[in-house]
Amino acid sequence: MDSIVLRLSEIEDTASAIVENAQSEKSSLEKEMQEKRNKFDLELEAQTKEKLANIQANLGAKSAEILKSQELINSKSLNALDEDFDQNHERYAQEIFRHIIEG
Repeated sequence: MDSIVLRLSEIEDTASAIVENAQSEKSSLEKEMQEKRNKFDLELEAQTKEKLANIQANLGAKSAEILKSQELINSKSLNALDEDFDQNHERYAQEIFRHIIEG
């Protein structure tokens, strides 16, 4: 009977050692996976920041281009209005005067 109890005790000790080893491996694997996740997150964050910086730079360049184009269009429009006024200001004044007198 003592030998059975001794054998059961040995089996229990072996099982405990296996469980402890499994817990240790599990903890080690969890730590390794967490490190991999952290590394992935950092890499992804860096890539995302780089892409956002590129997008912002492109948007800035496009905005500057659009603004320059609009300034050119506005300048042309103002020049055309100035030219029209220079050529027709007397006629405009006469029409305004006639409208005031008739009106």
